[in-house]
Amino acid sequence: MTAPTERLVFDLSAELVSTAASRFIAAVAAAQEARGIATIALTGGSNGIALLRELARDSGDISWNRIELYWGDERFLPAADPERNALQAKEALFDHIQIDPARIHEIPASDGDFGDDIDAATTEYARLVGHDTIFDIHLLGMGGEGHINSLFPHTDATAEESRSVVAVTDSPKPPPRRISLTFPVINSSREVWFLVSGAEKAEAVAAAASGASRHDWPCAGAHGTENTVWFLDRAAAAQLPN
Repeated sequence: MTAPTERLVFDLSAELVSTAASRFIAAVAAAQEARGIATIALTGGSNGIALLRELARDSGDISWNRIELYWGDERFLPAADPERNALQAKEALFDHIQIDPARIHEIPASDGDFGDDIDAATTEYARLVGHDTIFDIHLLGMGGEGHINSLFPHTDATAEESRSVVAVTDSPKPPPRRISLTFPVINSSREVWFLVSGAEKAEAVAAAASGASRHDWPCAGAHGTENTVWFLDRAAAAQLPN
């Protein structure tokens, strides 16, 4: 039986973010009640970071010390680079809550323990993620060409069927070097949530809804085992059938 897909459309991105935050709080609380720990893959981008800011303002009943936080992808840059998702998340959320740093599993930086060796850093992140990790929620942003995490159309990373984490050394969007979770991990997540706004995303949203190939439109290949939710503003949803 195919898991359900929800498409929620909002007039404003702010409404998209606030609704996603409310659902995030409820889903994390439910996961903690069911399994003790909630395991989440975070995303960057404007909506992903806005969600973290909203949670910093009000995180409801979330027990932050019963949560494990990972990232779907990261730019392979120095730790202090403002383009790093981890640094943006720290400033948006982690600096404002009580959480054990050991529960925040960052993708290694290019000036970290493994230096500029992206393959060693990728191997380390695969070790951190482990073979048995199932995300309760995997958050995703999306590019206008449909990329998710650092999985771009017609690339080896998007075609990956076995490894959980890959190094991307030729990203068409700068910076070229990134580390990314892959479809085997995304699609084992209980819930996959897309946070998407902007008219430039409308064609990709429609392609995913029509069942396009993930090789052409990577966003079309991502789904949760229990639920997939698209949080969309009206511009991003403009090409969906009525």
